[in-house]
Order: sequence, then structure tokens, then C-alpha cells
Amino acid sequence: MKNLLLIGDSIRAGYDKSVKKTLEGKANVIFPAENCRFASYVLRYLHEYLGDIKGEEIDVIHWNAGLWDCLRLFEEEPHTPIEVYEYYIDRICNRITKLCPNAKVVFATSTTVLSEKMSKDFKRYNEEIAKYNEVAVKVVTKYGFKVNDLYSASVKLPEEAHSDPVHYYTSLGTETFTNCVLDAVLPLLGIDEPLCYLEEMYTDKPVGI
Repeated sequence: MKNLLLIGDSIRAGYDKSVKKTLEGKANVIFPAENCRFASYVLRYLHEYLGDIKGEEIDVIHWNAGLWDCLRLFEEEPHTPIEVYEYYIDRICNRITKLCPNAKVVFATSTTVLSEKMSKDFKRYNEEIAKYNEVAVKVVTKYGFKVNDLYSASVKLPEEAHSDPVHYYTSLGTETFTNCVLDAVLPLLGIDEPLCYLEEMYTDKPVGI
């Protein structure tokens, strides 16, 4: 079986178990137990997310970083200035190509939030998320990576798809993003047969909400 590595923040946690369950017997799905947080954190720990599998054996990588980077705490500037975010996204792309030279890579854009329901001391803005996405897409496409536009998918979801202002730990949210990920990775895994979606919801309290 081919190896699929999922990397990302707590949005990834909302679909990783369902992706793994749906692909059981079709692909080996790997993802870290922890939240991968912001871009510089992904760069630091990327090699550890491979687990016991050699980088050369990873066939497909689906990853994201951004929501922690554009987070504004206590009405200050974003955690990671956008030009620094661009720098780290580029370094992550370069690191991926070195560690996993055979992998086909998909970058997922960050999803929308309900800004009006967030505290002023803990804030994200969709306009800012979109700008960070734009910067990341510019970088990852330079490396030939594909883009999975989860931002556009999240825009179409009703408010009840949210489990809180940031996350989508609901049946609708889980199924939507699981299917988005499957649509992106199945062709890269060489799987062309129809699969039956199998739900496994994330129920723990999100880290970094």
C-alpha cells in the first residue's frame, strides 16, 4: 500500500481520522498525534512526523499551516508577520522535497472563521486568512505542489457546520473536509475506485482555540 502523510493544525484533526478510516485497506495514512501549529513549528518537526517510515517511502503529502500564523492575540499584530510566513512556507517546501523526494504534495488552504464570535484577545479575520493563503499558494505552486482550496469549501458551509468559531468538528464539517481531502489525494495514490465515506469525528478539545 502507498503511504499518505497528513500534516496540519487542528483543522486537519477534524478530518484525519475519517480519511484514515475511509482509506483502510487502500492506503497507509499517517499523521502526528499533536497539532502541528504554525509554519515555523511545522518546519522544526516535519522530519519527526514521518514516524518510522523513511521519507523516500512517502507517496503523498497533504499539509497546511496558516491559522496559527495569522492569529492576533490581545489586539496585537499576527503571530507570524506575513513576509515571515512566506519565508517559512518556502523553507517547508524545500524541506519536503529533500526529505520526501518521491512524494506528490498537496497544500491545503486555511479555512474561514466566525470572527464576530471570537474574543478581541484571540482573533482571526477571514480577510487576513485569505491573504496568508494567497502568499502560501504562490510559494507552493512554485515548487509544483497542488493546492486543495479548503478555504473556498469552508465559505460555502453554513454556520451550523462549525463546532466553535474556528473548527468544524460536526458531521457536516467532518464529511465536507474529508471528501475534499480524498478528492485531492485519491488520484495521486492511484485509487480510482469509488469509496464509501466512513466517519470518525474528532471529539477532543482543540489545542490552540
